[in-house]
Amino acid sequence: MTSSGEMDWKGALERARAHAPFLARSLDRQPALEELLASGKGEDALAWSRARGNHENAGIGLRRHRLGLATALAITDLARAFPLSRVLVELSSFADFALDKAIRTVIAERTGEDRCDGMIGLALGKQGASELNYSSDIDPILLYDPETLPRRSRDEPGEVAQRYARAIVKLLSENTVEGYVQRVDLRLRPASEISPLAVPLASAITHYQGQALAWERAAFIRARAAAGDIASGEAFLTEIAPFVWRQKLDFGAVEEIRELTLRIRADYLGPERPGPAYDVKRGRGGIREIEFFAQTHQLIHGGRDPSLRVRGTRDALDALAAAGRIESSHANILGEGYDRLRVIEHRLQMVEDRQTHILPDGEKLDQVAWLDGLGSGADLIEELAQLTTQTGAIYDELIGQDPEPAPPAPQPDERARALAQMGFAEPETLAERIEGWRDGRYASIRSPQALEAFDRLLPLFLEAVAKSDDPPRAISRFQCIIERTQSAITLFRLLRAEPTLLERLVSALTLSSILADTLAQRPETIDVLLEREPIDFSDTYARTLQQIHDGAEREDYEAKLDCIRQVITEARFTLAISLLEAEHKPSRIAAALSQIAEAAITAAIEGAQAEFARAHGYLADSELIVVGLGRLGGGALSPASDLDMIYLFSGDFSAESDGARPLGATLYYNRLATRVSAALSVPTAQGALYDVDTRLRPQGKQGPLAVSIEAFAKYQCESAWTWEHMALNRARVLAGSDVARAKVDEVIADTQCKTRDPAKLKADVLKMRSDMAEHKHPKGELDVKLLRGGLVDVEFLIHFLQLRHAASRASDHPAMLSPDFASAIPAMIDLDLLERELWPAYDLMTDVLVAGRLLAPEGKEPPPAAAKALARACRRTSYAELLANVASARRCVGRCWTQTFEETLEI
Repeated sequence: MTSSGEMDWKGALERARAHAPFLARSLDRQPALEELLASGKGEDALAWSRARGNHENAGIGLRRHRLGLATALAITDLARAFPLSRVLVELSSFADFALDKAIRTVIAERTGEDRCDGMIGLALGKQGASELNYSSDIDPILLYDPETLPRRSRDEPGEVAQRYARAIVKLLSENTVEGYVQRVDLRLRPASEISPLAVPLASAITHYQGQALAWERAAFIRARAAAGDIASGEAFLTEIAPFVWRQKLDFGAVEEIRELTLRIRADYLGPERPGPAYDVKRGRGGIREIEFFAQTHQLIHGGRDPSLRVRGTRDALDALAAAGRIESSHANILGEGYDRLRVIEHRLQMVEDRQTHILPDGEKLDQVAWLDGLGSGADLIEELAQLTTQTGAIYDELIGQDPEPAPPAPQPDERARALAQMGFAEPETLAERIEGWRDGRYASIRSPQALEAFDRLLPLFLEAVAKSDDPPRAISRFQCIIERTQSAITLFRLLRAEPTLLERLVSALTLSSILADTLAQRPETIDVLLEREPIDFSDTYARTLQQIHDGAEREDYEAKLDCIRQVITEARFTLAISLLEAEHKPSRIAAALSQIAEAAITAAIEGAQAEFARAHGYLADSELIVVGLGRLGGGALSPASDLDMIYLFSGDFSAESDGARPLGATLYYNRLATRVSAALSVPTAQGALYDVDTRLRPQGKQGPLAVSIEAFAKYQCESAWTWEHMALNRARVLAGSDVARAKVDEVIADTQCKTRDPAKLKADVLKMRSDMAEHKHPKGELDVKLLRGGLVDVEFLIHFLQLRHAASRASDHPAMLSPDFASAIPAMIDLDLLERELWPAYDLMTDVLVAGRLLAPEGKEPPPAAAKALARACRRTSYAELLANVASARRCVGRCWTQTFEETLEI
């Protein structure tokens, strides 16, 4: 509320009587109310209005309450005693109250009970946002639960629900000598052209989960359980929330909103600029366009950012600006413009209590201006012209309404000459290829609007690609994107408007085959390039697993697998982009990639187990256990790593499952393990995910896929080779109960701490490394894995020292046996088993391996831009410096090797 010195109660009453016939009549009918308002008692006036509603006849009471409220709010508004936000909330709260009262009244008239369970009134539009205007209708959706709906014993639920709906509308809408309560419009209900006035809950859920349109999503941004069975209404909104708030950036919805706006503009017959007959709601830069602006951005980003899930338009604009989704200046212009337009809307409607948004002409326009306190209608027009010019221009940017028409597309020979000047090889062939894109074969460039947006972007895209390391790859992968995308107009416009986004896309298409292939196979991952949210590394495993749980269908196994692939692919792509842009150290990315893989494994086990149990049941006191080895076990996956896994199971190996088709434990878990591997590796509609490698299991390919913990322990004790014990040093239980994990950890520890013959151990290790060097050669100067003095040598060195000293030294420093070398190497340094420089040497080569899998997958010198990106990712100023540091790191490994094995490495 403003200070009392700024209030003008006398002027408000005088302007109301002079310029608003409806308010003059209302004041005449309610002299006691006018007396309160003349005394500046706005709160008392509202209380008086509420008291007027206490009547045994609900219809009469609601109408008297509404008339008093409308009069009191109008005068307090004109007197500047209440801010706009208070006026909107009071109007909306009354609408909630009236709808709830109507529901309870019609149910009580039929059943004799004051109940509303099973009958739900959802508020949509401005009522849902608590932004009702002065003379607005309401757009509720009436839902009912046939199981709990109050009714007479002989009533059929569907029939009585429609009876209730008709009675509710009549009670609120009918114009009597007392007036009306609310105009009610039920056309926003699901499939309104064929559905009944009150819709069963189950039917509504089915509609919104599979058949609803983008405008319905936008409508439900502001939906609220406002009346009747509130708890059931809130539960319904929670259930359909994934329909409204989608995890994937939904640029198709943007285009639908854009098309809706263009249709509204085309159908709007009033003047484009404010003047007589201008519609402050539907006109260019008006109320609806500001609301659409906020809702469109909420639809795009709200699935990923819960802070944007607010109902009010001003709240949404503020939240979007705070989240960095829109410019703060735009939020201020649109917010202030919205408030002023809503005030003018109220002035128009106060005159005769009509739901109008159109500026009148002549003296009637002056009346509206005078009611608002302005000097004339011309003053009002001038103010609105300035306001809507600003708001309209901002909305034009959103929908891609370019002020200038697109230039005509060049002819193929002209395009070929331009491509040649840019430096493209075979420009004529590329020009023909581009013409093929434009010929309408692809849905993403089929409409005239899409083709125009594409043509505007194309020169910028081609210039950026021409400067890249690999133009042909970029062109091919970009073609895959436009082939597999249904709606790309908004994408084209965004890329043209944001040069940094275009640069990021070209980098992803040209610097890394992994990123380029992912974009080509799954164009929706382009969302990650556009979003660029800061990465939260806290509890990556739990958050990733929760995303999978939130997105997976409960019963559909294939949908679960698709969901795993969708979530994991996007998560890995996000980390890869961060690696490409050197936002985080590669080893940190590697740790996150490992946690993401663990989440995928857990989800795959959950899904495969549930599906497998449908036929074969479960085994009591028994479970499947997954052990990770190699980089997975060590928590340091690269973007291209396989998953090295061992399957074990606990419990009685002679037991039998309890399903309709029972299986013995060994067969049960071998088949289940096969299912889990397939869940992770077999391509689905969403593509492939990981390559799963189980060759490190007991007896390798010759052995069963899953063995009991006891059989695993026996094998490690009696039959395993030295190289298998070395591999076990990076073993870590990834899935299993605490009890099962403890049992497996005990087997691993017992194997590690076994007393060994040092000479035999040394001979075995050196022979294995020699054999590997003979058969696996480094591919280039960046193959830090296989180069002598590289990561394989570090691994052999560490594993030897772990097996050599575990029995005698592990109790002094248990971390020396950690599968994570970030813990094991420093522990060995503390024990004087390694020189201190080995840790930074290993750390650098790990970074080179992780970043190199993305930017130099062949281990050879990458093209200039990729080489620069690789050096930057590894925190080096140049590629030359990186090579020099890698050479120094390898020499360090060589020294440690000589110190440990008394053998010189050829670095």
